[in-house]
Amino acid sequence: MKIVFLGTPVAAATVLRALVHEGHSIVGVVTPPDRRRGRGSLKSPTPVGLAAQELGLPLWHDVEHVASSGAELGVVVAYGHLIRKPLLDQVPMLNVHFSLLPRWRGAAPVERAILAGDEETGVCIMGLEATLDTGPIFARATTPVGEKSAAELLDELSYLGAALLCDVVRDGNLPQPVAQSGDVNYAAKLLAEDFHLTPLATVEELGRIVRCSRAYFFVGAQRVRVVSARRSNARSRGPGLVTLDDGEVGLHCANGVLGVQRVVPAGGREMLATDWARGARLAHDSTWS
Repeated sequence: MKIVFLGTPVAAATVLRALVHEGHSIVGVVTPPDRRRGRGSLKSPTPVGLAAQELGLPLWHDVEHVASSGAELGVVVAYGHLIRKPLLDQVPMLNVHFSLLPRWRGAAPVERAILAGDEETGVCIMGLEATLDTGPIFARATTPVGEKSAAELLDELSYLGAALLCDVVRDGNLPQPVAQSGDVNYAAKLLAEDFHLTPLATVEELGRIVRCSRAYFFVGAQRVRVVSARRSNARSRGPGLVTLDDGEVGLHCANGVLGVQRVVPAGGREMLATDWARGARLAHDSTWS
């Protein structure tokens, strides 16, 4: 089967490599243009673009090439742009979506599953439609969320989805899909404020935000990003207090204390939270927000 692939991040590159490993004919790869990443002036390709170059595959930055590519099927994984109906009428497409649809349709399904406290999530191979994540399901698989970080969970789901997709397209005859059923939830794009730790949240809620990799809090006007944290055994002295006790920085919150291990202060580098606290000269009555 001749396949055109559309995707952007590392998780999508995992699926692309699996298709090539399985011997499928990839007639072209579509990914956004190279862009500046970090502080340098040099541009670099997306993870999918880099994988396509390494695999020697035709690489495009516009979906206009898809209609004339000769593809019998399109595979879309976290491409980041909606595919319009006229193109879908020409080239049917499958989407590898990292949730148990119809729960968490949209841009941030992995993070939303963690933030909501879902006990399990999964991956679906879905028939792509012009509307957002509404297509029928060809296959699905589940996995426990546990205490995994968003990065760990997405990595697991990318390999799970790659294996599932390869099973679906293996002989070129797609199985009969089934319509989505159940309550619909939308995984809206995450904003900076979604990662703001606040004292009135519970330890469990704060821990989920930290697992999504961009958590931060304030001490005075200083913004501090949290790299790793866990529930502390210390007794809470009231929401809003930040302490340096027993070798850990404690953020006292609604129902306990979040023990912070590693942080990145504004304009600084990653370090032990205790080193940051000593350098910041936290007073015994310091507060956080």
